[in-house]
Amino acid sequence: MALGGTYDLAGKRVFVAGHRGMAGSAIVRRLRSEDCEILTETRDTLDLMDQAAVRAWFAETRPDAVFVAAAKVGGILANDTYPADFLYDNLMIEANVIEAAHRSDAEKLLFLGSSCIYPKFANQPMGEDELLTGALEPTNEWYAIAKIAGIKLAQAYRKQHGRDYISAMPTNLYGPGDNFSLKSSHVLPALIRKAHEAKLAGDPTMEMWGTGSAMREFLHVDDLADACVFLMKEYSGDSHVNVGFGEDISILDLVRLVNEVVGFEGEIVHDTSKPDGTPKKLLDSSKLHALGWKPSHGLREGIEQTYAWFRERLDAGEMREVA
Repeated sequence: MALGGTYDLAGKRVFVAGHRGMAGSAIVRRLRSEDCEILTETRDTLDLMDQAAVRAWFAETRPDAVFVAAAKVGGILANDTYPADFLYDNLMIEANVIEAAHRSDAEKLLFLGSSCIYPKFANQPMGEDELLTGALEPTNEWYAIAKIAGIKLAQAYRKQHGRDYISAMPTNLYGPGDNFSLKSSHVLPALIRKAHEAKLAGDPTMEMWGTGSAMREFLHVDDLADACVFLMKEYSGDSHVNVGFGEDISILDLVRLVNEVVGFEGEIVHDTSKPDGTPKKLLDSSKLHALGWKPSHGLREGIEQTYAWFRERLDAGEMREVA
């Protein structure tokens, strides 16, 4: 098909790979208003690492559009402990889906990456052209390399086969469906859980790592989903596109905001023996914003919604290891 122009999802068969994850489930929610047929498969019915199975599924089902949100994900400890799994599994998933989409003549595909693709010491804010300009953060380079390969694979099918395959790179995500385990969650859900448990226990203090001076950007997952659908419909270009909130916040101010939302009124105690991490990580999302998309969830509103979701799951007995 010819590249470029608006892509109409109405009446199309749309496959969301990874629909049970936080990003994938948000994309499914967003697609319900697009008058399209949403296709999903669980790992029990379709193993995305099985090349033959993926090719057979695409040949039989023939989706018109594909969102590649499936990935093996984890925190620093998991990445450092299982580097082969993070590299191999993610390479197989993206390669199998993108190749099968091409073989079955899918009209459009969006590959979902991660902001960890950028160099550890990239210029701030990080524009799309920062990719491959320096060394990666060593603790998650295996995952990052797999995601970079996915971007390049989408570009390669565009260049060689004229496929309208694009990529989106989100900043730090939070929202419904997040992981609240203190062993493996990211900073914002971990803070929500810590503040909630400290409030329940009546603790006078809550400990945080470092000085809290590091600056981070956070995007509500429903905004990511909306941006992905927007890009699927409106964007056709070789470059990947950053999807960020556009502003960052210090970790200390984030802790204060979470505590306000949760209702924990104790003192914040700093463990300065722990590192602050990279001083600043902010995406330059001007390309996406220039196309006409902006996020709709403010950070306080998004944290309030996420905390409400967490409490609902807690009351329903769906959160393990929570006081």
